[in-house]
Amino acid sequence: MLRYLSAGESHGRCLVGILEGVPAGLKIDKKQIDRELTERQKGYGRGARMKIEKDRLKILSGLRKDRTIGAPLALLIKNKDFKIDTLPSVTCPRPGHADLAGALKYDTKDIRDVLERASARSTAMRVAIGAICRTFLEGFGVKIISHVSAIGKVRAQTESFSFDQVRHNAAKSRLKCADKIAEKLMISEINNAKEAGDSLGGTFEIIAAGVPAGLGSPFHWDRRLDGALSAAVMSIPAVKAVEIGAGFLNAASRGSEVHDAIFYSSAKGFFRKTNRAGGLEGGMTNGEPLVLHCAMKPIATLKKPLASVNIRTKHETHAAVERADVCAVPACSVVGEAAVAFCLAKAYLDKFAGDTIGETKRNYEGYLKQLKDF
Repeated sequence: MLRYLSAGESHGRCLVGILEGVPAGLKIDKKQIDRELTERQKGYGRGARMKIEKDRLKILSGLRKDRTIGAPLALLIKNKDFKIDTLPSVTCPRPGHADLAGALKYDTKDIRDVLERASARSTAMRVAIGAICRTFLEGFGVKIISHVSAIGKVRAQTESFSFDQVRHNAAKSRLKCADKIAEKLMISEINNAKEAGDSLGGTFEIIAAGVPAGLGSPFHWDRRLDGALSAAVMSIPAVKAVEIGAGFLNAASRGSEVHDAIFYSSAKGFFRKTNRAGGLEGGMTNGEPLVLHCAMKPIATLKKPLASVNIRTKHETHAAVERADVCAVPACSVVGEAAVAFCLAKAYLDKFAGDTIGETKRNYEGYLKQLKDF
């Protein structure tokens, strides 16, 4: 079983993680992991914290000569902005954040006890863990990309773009947006929000190509891959909706307009000409690319804060102002990729198992032969 646990506060000493279940023999390129950590820090509209931190992963155990040995991986990312014990108390909860509900739950009159862990800073470790899972998946031909499809009311037009076009254009964009015209309008929207002391959310799309049919299960609620993927992405701070394929559009259409007709050829095997299901049917992959559309709400911290109540005095006031981004949708999409990578790596190991990479690949190749001979 592939699983992980992370710990660490936004302004604590460090972020730590334990990743268990990676087979022995996987070659790890730490530079690649650090590149993905850098991607999480990019994006027009990010705050000053990104200028302080330079996230780099240190692997403390589970690795020998750059290869996994089958033992748990112990991971560390240091925080340069380590000052948790000297920061002032926070007593005015921010609408839209974990502040008030967390203070009530944990019976604390200092919201900092809650917000330090609830902060999206914790996603740096999730990106590192996802990068290791991505390395595993690449050995099976899986490619995962993401791109920003909307910031505020500005939407990108990428419906006619191929997978490679989206990947190429998004990689060159300051906002991970594959539509250059939309990107300029998005930057203008971010500038306007910043000037107004406000924040912006948006949507992003995650695509995973090269995934075979049959991952997941239709028989148990907790083994349905669509449920696992949705839960993983929804657990990212500020993500409020996940749509698989053409989800909401499908709900407003007739079945004949929604379901992807099945075809067969000796060269391709079974295939579809459309992918409105987003690569998932009955809780399982169907061989088409996985497509998830995700919505991130605007950042809860505002320079011109909303009305709030001091939890100690009960007097009306304004919400606390912490250092924050104006817009972090591109960064959120990177975390989304990591969440998907972990879920897919787990699904691969659930199905193909193996204590070593070689054993897992033999099981995988046997399954591909089964599909071919079907």
